Amino acid sequence: MKYITYVLIGFFFGIIMYKSEAASWFRIYEMFEFGAFHMYGIIGSALLFGVLGVQYIKRNNIKAMGGQEMQLKPKDKSIARYLIGGIIFGLGWALAGACPGPMYVLAGSGYISILVVIAAALLGTFIYGLVRTKLPH
Repeated sequence: MKYITYVLIGFFFGIIMYKSEAASWFRIYEMFEFGAFHMYGIIGSALLFGVLGVQYIKRNNIKAMGGQEMQLKPKDKSIARYLIGGIIFGLGWALAGACPGPMYVLAGSGYISILVVIAAALLGTFIYGLVRTKLPH
């Protein structure tokens, strides 16, 4: 029963992504060309709400749906790992025209060719899982 909540949130998120045109290749291309503020406004507002949400969770000690403590521990601040990961993510985003959230929205919208991108993203995630322990921290 608790998974229905996650599914409903996913549907709501997908509708917002589609209606706001955040899943539009043309909007993403426009963003990378610095042609319009549209995507920067969406990303900026998501960042703002994310920061506010995490601060709210920390200050009120909110627990997860199963009653577990949220584990908001500090992350490793290694510059190299964020730089390399960001470059790989950005290149994939630019080449595919979609980051992970909109990929599934595009698949749900009937853009069948995005399934190739989803398969590549899943393969990349699987490969990362295999080599993760061998990477420098």
